[in-house]
Amino acid sequence: MIDLRDIHSLSDFQRHTKDFLIQIKRNKNPLVLTVNGKAEVVVQDAQSYQQMLERLERAETLVAVREGREEFERGEGRDAREAFEELRQKHGIPR
Repeated sequence: MIDLRDIHSLSDFQRHTKDFLIQIKRNKNPLVLTVNGKAEVVVQDAQSYQQMLERLERAETLVAVREGREEFERGEGRDAREAFEELRQKHGIPR
């Protein structure tokens, strides 16, 4: 969640980059930078960004698994062995 206190102009960020980087690393909150009063860029520390990507990947995986289970329960699924065998034959993959 973006804290309204963490919205700053790009010019302010450029003038005080070191201070803002210390703040970002300390509190792990991203900064929103504005240009002409419009939000344009989000700046955050690399560790927090990586953690966000990992959480997103987990969430997407859970959604995909849930959708697959629902399809299977509706009878839309296929046996994995049959699907793999079809792929082997289609692409000439030896056993």
